[in-house]
Formats: sequence, C-alpha cells, structure tokens
Amino acid sequence: QVQRVESGGGGLVQPGGSLRLSCTTSGEIFSRSTVNWYRQTPGQQRELVATKTTRGITTYAASVRGRFTFSANNDRNTIYLQMNSLKAEDTAVYYCRFQAGWGADYWGQGTQVTVSS
Repeated sequence: QVQRVESGGGGLVQPGGSLRLSCTTSGEIFSRSTVNWYRQTPGQQRELVATKTTRGITTYAASVRGRFTFSANNDRNTIYLQMNSLKAEDTAVYYCRFQAGWGADYWGQGTQVTVSS
C-alpha cells in the first residue's frame, strides 16, 4: 500500500515543554482537504484535537485551545501542530487526517507524544 501521508515529530518531553508534529502528503491531497489532528490513548476513543478547513478556518478542542497551534507550509505540502505548555494528560498517539474533497480519507501512521518528568 502506498503511504500517502508521512508523520513525524513526536517524542518525550517534560511537562511545560513543547513539541511540533508534522504530516506531509501530496500536493493534490494537501490543497483539497480539510485537515484534522486527533489523539488517542489506550482504551479510549480517538479525540479530535484541531481542524482546519479548506477555507482556512481552524478550530481547537477546549482542552488544547491556547496551547496548540495548527499551521501549514504550502510549499512543502506539510501541516504542523505546535504544542506548547504540554501536560501529562496530553500524552497520546497523535494522528493527522486529510479529508479529501473527493471523499477519501488519508491518515498518518501516528506518532507517540509522551509528557513526563
């Protein structure tokens, strides 16, 4: 199966620290998709963290608003989730999802974020 989305940027960070996640895809998928970031912990449902529509409207879950920022580099077909002031409860596997205009979904493979001292 062709990997359409490449994820990166997770890791271990202390409480209060920062990480930046990234997802890169093809130009066609990037330009014609609503993009979402999700996170999931063991035994829990996947939680929607942030969304950016094709019109550039960005929304955040209340739990991350003011700490996480969604951005994109159009030249690199890459989206980012800048995560600041990280807390232990932010520990999860983070996934990006491109909801393409033609109805297909493309997911990143997930990246682990661990916030611990």
